Amino acid sequence: MSYSSQMERQTAIDGQGFKQIDPDEATVLNNFRCAEQAEFRHGNHNGCLKGTRRDVLAEIELWAQEFHKPPVYWLNGLAGTGKGTIAQTFSEKIFADGQLGASFFCSRDFEDRSNLRFIFPTLAVQLARTYAEFRSIFVPLVQSDPGVAHESLYGQMNKLIFQPLAKSGISTVIVIDALDECKDNEPASAILSVLGQFVAKIPKVKFFVTGRPEPRIRNGFRLPLLAEATDVFILHEVEPSRINNNIRLFFRHTFSELKARRRVPDDWPIEEQLDILCDRAGGLFVHAVATVRFIDLKNNNPKRQLGHLLRSPGNSALEGKIKFGVNTTPDLLYVMILHEAFGDDDPKDDPRVRSVLGAVVLSANPLSPSTIATLLGLDAEDVLPLLSSVHSLLVLREEDINHIIRPFHKSFPDFIVDTARCTDSRFRVSPPDQNAELLIGCLELMDQRLELNMCKLPDGVMNSEVPDLREKIEKHINKALEYACRSWCMHLVNTTQARTLEIMPILRRFLEKNFLFWLEVLSVLGVAREVVDALEGSAGWLNDLPTLNLVRDYTRFVITFFEVISTSAQHIYISALPLSPQSSIVRGLYQQYAPRLPRVVRGLPISWEPVVTAIRKSGIADAAWSPCNKSIAIVSATVEILDAVTLKQLNTFESPPKPESPLLFFSPDGDSLT
Repeated sequence: MSYSSQMERQTAIDGQGFKQIDPDEATVLNNFRCAEQAEFRHGNHNGCLKGTRRDVLAEIELWAQEFHKPPVYWLNGLAGTGKGTIAQTFSEKIFADGQLGASFFCSRDFEDRSNLRFIFPTLAVQLARTYAEFRSIFVPLVQSDPGVAHESLYGQMNKLIFQPLAKSGISTVIVIDALDECKDNEPASAILSVLGQFVAKIPKVKFFVTGRPEPRIRNGFRLPLLAEATDVFILHEVEPSRINNNIRLFFRHTFSELKARRRVPDDWPIEEQLDILCDRAGGLFVHAVATVRFIDLKNNNPKRQLGHLLRSPGNSALEGKIKFGVNTTPDLLYVMILHEAFGDDDPKDDPRVRSVLGAVVLSANPLSPSTIATLLGLDAEDVLPLLSSVHSLLVLREEDINHIIRPFHKSFPDFIVDTARCTDSRFRVSPPDQNAELLIGCLELMDQRLELNMCKLPDGVMNSEVPDLREKIEKHINKALEYACRSWCMHLVNTTQARTLEIMPILRRFLEKNFLFWLEVLSVLGVAREVVDALEGSAGWLNDLPTLNLVRDYTRFVITFFEVISTSAQHIYISALPLSPQSSIVRGLYQQYAPRLPRVVRGLPISWEPVVTAIRKSGIADAAWSPCNKSIAIVSATVEILDAVTLKQLNTFESPPKPESPLLFFSPDGDSLT
């Protein structure tokens, strides 16, 4: 993907002011692979309300200005404590002051912004747009090494960030928000490990990082090189009275704006009502924001909405205060919004409500109402009104059935799947059942839509040789089919064996009839590596031996011919299938699709070779498999981590002084290597 936020205005700030970017340089920057809309200026978060979070922001700004402060700052906070708004406000402030070099706001809702491998390339492009000195080093590097964006995290950091910064001597601040929202195969601690190896070498550069205190984040910041170079601020340990004062300011400001737009009295809400709202927020800004969104719903009277919110069974609005601790979640608010949306007069068990909400919170990526309807076998015109009923819990466009929907905050998905927290069975989503529904929808859609040469490509062509490949993909592979092809296995592995009898016939039909057509789709989409993950994931779920043998055979086929499959959908039939062993299952089921080419008459193996793949490198002293079996670590002159399928280098480290017999060990969670 190209970074295109500044394509029209190709200017950058250097030490002397504004300088026009050369058109050739602009072309390099625009075509460089990085995440779209990850920068703070794309409005991924609102900033802090003026007058709130002053103490926290003052401390962070002091860290950014003081040369002697550690080069890394970790803003650590539980869900809903306002990390994103603080990161947004801090970015705006230091951008205005000329200190911000680059920013990356991670989001689990978008594929590129939840992938660790997009972070360093995206930051590098922003730095190149901002500083002429950086750009003069970065552009020639990319021109001489076009594949640098695909290197390991270590290689990316070294070549794209460290070397240009070290050579140019730039002083700047880099912001990375919500690191815990990255969800690709590599643990978040991997990028922190790489960061720790370089921060001391570029003392003029500071890194501001936010994230929940999850083990994979905590482990990264505990690494010796990073621990000694990091300041930590624990947001959820701020004195409750300070947080509550900020929340009261937020309510006063937003209600003042609401009164200017809606017909409500000037003395509304009264102080006692504000007291209850602040008390119920429990120190969580997400609760306060969701409260205002509910009260300000379109086509609803704000006074009536607030009245619903303040009522609790058996108590008056003002006497029935509900006390929450500082670490509460906004469960009561979510329950009230759901009851207000669907009422008590609805059928006691409307499966559409659970199914649609379940698709929103459990999908691998955000879906549109039209895609949800396709996967669940519903009418899109019914799905959108249902979702609009809980607009305060979601980010959506009420008039657009093709625009993606996502939860307003990640605490809502956590709530609606938890039996202890969401006690109303009409709304509670069962992850195994909902994943089974989505799996069946994916498999049935692929059964209906997949066919030979999906994108109508010319015979024998490499994917990269098709000039209008993107247009062909958009024409022949709609969003629902793309989602089905890329996500069916995720739903399979999160489904229990209880629905095996329902799932197995559909799954087996897909494997026997559509496997190679599915392979085509992932090849043209450029994500062939996902095929192996999907097959290995399904093998772990299957207990039917014939189907398991089928999946194992397909896995060998893909690994053996991965280079061919990943670069040309057409050569699946021209090269891979004709050269597969005579007794292979894939050959027996699909040889009818092989074109009439010269037949291999001698040297074709009967069965798959015992050796799946081999690492051809001298001087290897030891090797270790990661616990998930997706990567291999080897130690020679350096320590390298390789993709177990493609053998592509994922990461590299300087090898410590060698003992006589060096040994490698992964930690049980795969986060650390010893």
